[in-house]
Order: sequence, then C-alpha cells, then structure tokens
Amino acid sequence: MPDLRFQSQPPRHTEVPRPKRAEGQWSLGYTEPLNKNEQSKKDDDPLNVRARILHIYSKRGFDSIDPADLRGRFRWMGLYTQRKPGIDGGKTAVLEEEELDARYFMMRVRSDGRLLSSQTVRALGTIGVDFARDTADVTDRENIQYHWIRIEDVPEIWKRLDDAGLSSLEACGDSPRPFLGSPVAGVAADEIIDGTWALEEIYRRYIGDPRFSNLPRKFKTALTGHPSHDVSPETNDVSFVGTVHPEHGAGFDLWVGGGLSTNPMLAQKAGVWIPLEQVPDVWEAVASTFRDYGYRRLRSRARLKFLVADWGIEKFVEVVENEYLGQRLERTPSPASPTGHRDHIGVHEQKDGALYVGIAPTVGRVSGTLLVQLADLMDAYAVRGARLTPYQKIVLIGVQPEALEPLLDDLDRIGLSARPSQWRRNTMACTGIEFCKLAIVDTKNRARDLVAELERRFPDLDTAISVNVNGCPNACARTQVADIGLKGQLVLDDDGNQVEGFQVHLGGATGLGANFGRKLRAHKVTSAELDDYVTAVVTAYLAQRTDGESFADWVVRADEAALRGEALRAGVSA
Repeated sequence: MPDLRFQSQPPRHTEVPRPKRAEGQWSLGYTEPLNKNEQSKKDDDPLNVRARILHIYSKRGFDSIDPADLRGRFRWMGLYTQRKPGIDGGKTAVLEEEELDARYFMMRVRSDGRLLSSQTVRALGTIGVDFARDTADVTDRENIQYHWIRIEDVPEIWKRLDDAGLSSLEACGDSPRPFLGSPVAGVAADEIIDGTWALEEIYRRYIGDPRFSNLPRKFKTALTGHPSHDVSPETNDVSFVGTVHPEHGAGFDLWVGGGLSTNPMLAQKAGVWIPLEQVPDVWEAVASTFRDYGYRRLRSRARLKFLVADWGIEKFVEVVENEYLGQRLERTPSPASPTGHRDHIGVHEQKDGALYVGIAPTVGRVSGTLLVQLADLMDAYAVRGARLTPYQKIVLIGVQPEALEPLLDDLDRIGLSARPSQWRRNTMACTGIEFCKLAIVDTKNRARDLVAELERRFPDLDTAISVNVNGCPNACARTQVADIGLKGQLVLDDDGNQVEGFQVHLGGATGLGANFGRKLRAHKVTSAELDDYVTAVVTAYLAQRTDGESFADWVVRADEAALRGEALRAGVSA
C-alpha cells in the first residue's frame, strides 16, 4: 500500500559530472559496447539463455554449448564452468578460460533471506546427493553452491528448485545478485523492523526483468532491520539498514557504493528515512542509476562504488530522487553502528517465546547428505524453518524450548554445532582452487585444517577473532574486513621455491570502527607455516591486550614484530 506522504512527482533532470573521457555511460550517450562483455550482452539478453539450456544444450550435451553462452550468459542462470582438476595456481592467470574449463558446472542457488522449510532444505540436500557428487556449500551470499553439475541435469535441478520455491536465476552475472537478508527477520526480540516483505517484493518485481539484466557489473543488495547490522551493509552496492525516525517511526536508511576486491570501498550512508513500502521503489531507482550512469568501458571500474566515489553521496542521492524516484527522501541521521557483527550463533529468545538457534558448519562446507540430515531434525523437532547467513552459517527459526537440549545434542552428532569454538564460529573461506577458475591457492581444506589446529592450540579462547581466507584478490570471503584476512597468492619459501601462501590483512572490521585490515610491507606467509603464524600473532595479542581490548584495536597499536609473527621463528609451534 503506498504511503500518502510520499507521492511521486514527475522526474526532473539533474546536472551530473561528465567524465574527462568516455566511460560507456548510457545516459551520457555512450551506448556502443566498449568491451567484449558489453558486446555480448547487446548481442542477446542473457536471460534468453535459459531456453537454450532447456531445449538445446541439456539435450545435445556440453560440446553443443556456444562459447559466448558458456563463459558469459550462463552466469545469469547461476552457472559457471568449474576449474579443471590438476591445474595449479601458477597457471590461473596464464591459461585461457577454455583451458581452465572442466566439463562440469558450479551452480549457485539463491535464498534471498527466505525462511526455508524442512521440505526445502531436504530438496536442496537431495539435489546435492543426486546431481552434485554430494557437494553443497553455504556461501556468504546466503546461497547454496553446488559443484560437478552436468548440463544434462540442469532442467531437472531447476524443476526441483521451482517446486521448492527457489531459483538460480541471476545468481551470477551483471545483474541483481542474491540478496542478503537478516537471518532473524520477523522473530528477533530486539529487531527494529522486519524487512522480509521488501526483499520478497524486490525479487518479485525485478529478478528476471530485462530492464535490469544488463547492468555494468554485479549488483549486490543487503537489507536488515536488526540493530546488529547482520548483513555486512558496509560491503554491498546497495543496503537498507533499519533506523527509527523521531516522527515517522521505524524504516530504513540507504547505504550505497560498498565493495571489496582489489579496490575496496565502504558504503556511503545517505542519512535518509525510507518506509518499508517504499524500499522496492528506492531499490529500483538506485539500480536504474547504476544501469544508466555506471561505467561500462573498463570492467575494473564498472562497479557502483566507483560512480558513488566520483559523484559523492549527495549528488548520487539527488540523481536517484530527481531522475528515477520523483520525490525527495526524508533526511535523518544514519543509525549508529554496532560493535562488530552479529552472527546469531547459539541459542536466543524470539519475541514469540520460541527460540532461534544458530549453527556453524566449518567454513560453510556442508554436503547434500548433511542437509538431508538437517531436514530430518527439523521435522523431528518441529522446527519452523531455517535461514542462511552472510557468515556461512545457518539459523534455525522457531525451536520450542522443550525441544532445545535434545536438538542441540543431535545437531552436534551430525556436525552442525550450536556450541562451536571461537575458531569454527569466526572463520570463513571462499571456494578456492578446488573448483574456482580464478583461485590461486586452496582455501576450504586449508581453512578447515587451520580451525582444527587452532582449536587444539587455543581450546579456551575467550574472545572472537575472525579469520577470512580467500583464494585470490577478489575478496569473496571479505578478506579486508576480518581480524585476520588471508589473500591467496604464490610466494617464495625459505628455499626459494614458489609455493601457496597468503598476503596478510590484520585488524579489519565492520560495524563500529569499520575499516580495512592493516597490511605490512612485503609481508606474506606460506600456507605451510600458516598455523604457526596465526598462533604467534594470537599469542602476542593475548599477552599484550588491555582489559576488554579487541584484536582489531590491538592491531592499531601493536608493533610490527608482533604482527609479523616473529615469535614463529623462535619456535612458537605447539
């Protein structure tokens, strides 16, 4: 229902800065494609590839796929060719794409903050068992990600997803990528506002809409009405963050221009108040501004963050209002940032008297079988549903108090603990070289081994220290905003051999004190010495911290010797 206080006015033109050279901005008259990606999207709307997958490629097999579809438009259907086994990280930037391609696909299934019933969780599990060699990972985009998918099986997978109310549509590509929603929307006792309707409406109106299937690059959305800002709003292209206006009550602020990768930027806060029913319209206005004014010449500068950085937040909001929304948004101070983030792990009371329970697979690695087991427990204990989180975790919603203790025991039994160690709770990892064509090093297995070793060395760690492990510079695991961020690259060991290793970022954070981790000049760690390096840094922190001092705050004042883990050379290994 429209809010009568916010009646649209006819759009009016806003004078925008003209770049010194053509950047491929449609609204400035630069409509001819300036690179192969733009040409491919102009040649054929990527949404049209769905029909070819269903009626041609799935019937004729992998060799029938047009390369322009295979390495381009398939992404709009949530499909990437996965990395051919046996190719080391040194070849990642050397080989052509077709040389890296396996004949199998990674598939991303979007959840968009939805509450997943036990039947839906079971469907996700059986897809992994039947078609993906029992793979299934929980990603930090609240997706389920499969591997080893055959093109012949895609129609049946899509049918099962449709039946379960899910989709892989626009899970990748230059499109509105999967949304991040609060895992505890509608149930948390301290929630400011429930944004569930807005995310559902954005999906209903705009996903699969050709008006938004050709954006300059990926476009990531987050929305939360929880005061902990539990969707990492600082690192998304567009975020709606719960706030309270002194006169109008609960609504959302607008944050735009966040993104990491090789040129990280934190989102800028608009300081506005948006009622729930207007959120989809504002989303459309922001996406339209990006579509029409975003830079399309260079892929490396095509994210929304570059446009926002060049224009400034005031000019960006002015264009959104005047050219697309047709009204001025109510101004109000942005909400205060919380300390750290809320992952919702453990047992928490809901506002209706039931409980929600956050559980922690290690670095998001689950399996089809494990999801089926989880669905069985959800049925056995009458759990209302599950949501995926932006931290590669799962939250069970609507647990009855009398069922709690036996449920916790059974979750421990299948390996999904609601009582994890600090290390298991706070470590994330991207897909890595096991399947990703962009990766340089192993991540999932290395991170799991790291967690196990740190649990042995620091079994009673009394504070949260986040460790984010990424296989390349693209920062899918949010390397720069972790306490310990590890960016995969090839490094030289003591004998001069090129081996897997990591550039280290220390002291990154979101929330209050949001910042990017500190990098030390020429400081890299081999994968083999990672356990000892992290041990040395954490040991120094525990010895030097003041009362209540966080790891990130300690990093700011710590000397380089401690941050470089020089105790490692002195035999810190346990």
